Amino acid sequence: MSGIGLPGSPQDVPTPSGGTVRVRQAGEGPPVLLLHGWPQTSVMWHRVAPGLLDGRTLVLADLPGYGDSALPAGAAVAVSGKRTMAADLVAVMAALGHERFAVVGHDRGARCAYRMALDHPGAVSALAVLDVLPTADVLARADAGFARGAFHWFLLSQPADLAERLVAAEPDAILGRGLAEVCDPAALAAYASAWARPEVVHGMCQDYRAGFDVDAADDEADRGRRTITAPTLVLWGRRGPLGRAPAVLDDWRVWAPAATGRALDAGHLLAEEAPDGVRAELAAFLPTTSRYRLRRRATGEPGTATDRNDARRREP
Repeated sequence: MSGIGLPGSPQDVPTPSGGTVRVRQAGEGPPVLLLHGWPQTSVMWHRVAPGLLDGRTLVLADLPGYGDSALPAGAAVAVSGKRTMAADLVAVMAALGHERFAVVGHDRGARCAYRMALDHPGAVSALAVLDVLPTADVLARADAGFARGAFHWFLLSQPADLAERLVAAEPDAILGRGLAEVCDPAALAAYASAWARPEVVHGMCQDYRAGFDVDAADDEADRGRRTITAPTLVLWGRRGPLGRAPAVLDDWRVWAPAATGRALDAGHLLAEEAPDGVRAELAAFLPTTSRYRLRRRATGEPGTATDRNDARRREP
C-alpha cells in the first residue's frame, strides 16, 4: 500500500463464524465503522478517512473474504450473507470496545451496513449508505440494462468453481474494469494485489452468490415488517447507475423512514471520485465528541458504556 495514507495500524480480529477481519483503528471519540465496496478493500477510504478523524474513532475494515480478511476454511455461502457478515462485524466492534457505533458503507459494504442496522439496532447509532439500493429491490427490478451494466452480479454468482476460474483467467479485465480512470494508482495496485490471491476471488464470488441465495430472501422477509430506526444518510452518484433511478430517497424511506441525502457529482465510486463531497456530508452527519457532549447536556442521555467511558476520558 505504498503511497496510501491510511490511519491506524492493522490488526486481525477473530469472528464468531470462524474467520478473521483485518481492521485499522485510529482517533478518539464516538466510533465509526467504514466498510468498502467491490472489488476494493478498506484502502478505498484513503481520500476520506483522514478528514473524519477529528473527534471520532475510525475503524476501517476489510469485508469478510476481501482484502486481508479471511473467511473460515470451507465456509458455506451463507457465511458471506450480509446477516452473518453483519453479526461478525458487530462482534468485531465489540471486541475493539465499541458496543454502539455509526456505520458507513459503500456498495457491498452498504449492504452489510443496512443489514446491521436492521438486525442490530442497539449497536448502530447512525447509518450512511453510498450508491446502493437494498438487494431485494435491485433484483426485483433487474432488466436487460442492469444485466449488461452490472454483469459481474451474474458472473460472480455462478456455481463454484466456475466463476473463480473465469475471473482467474482475466482478473484485471473483470475486476479492474473502469477503475484506472478514477482510482489513485497506488490504491488500484492495492486492490489488484488483493484480488491476485485465489482466496480473495473466492470470497468475492461467495459474496455475490449470497446476494442471490440468502440476502434477497432476508430483505423480503423484513419488507414491511421491520425498518431502520437509526438516523440514515443516503448518498449516490449523479453520473452513476442510481443517477438514472427515479426516486432513490423514496426507495430508501420504505426501509429507513427518516432517511435524508442527495446525489453528488460523481459516478459509482463516490469516495474516490468525489472525496471532498463525501467527507463534507459525513462530517456533518456523523457524531463527534463535541456533539455527543452537547446532546448529553441537553437531553441527559446516558449513552452506552463505550460512550460513557469515552466521555469520562475526555471531560475534565
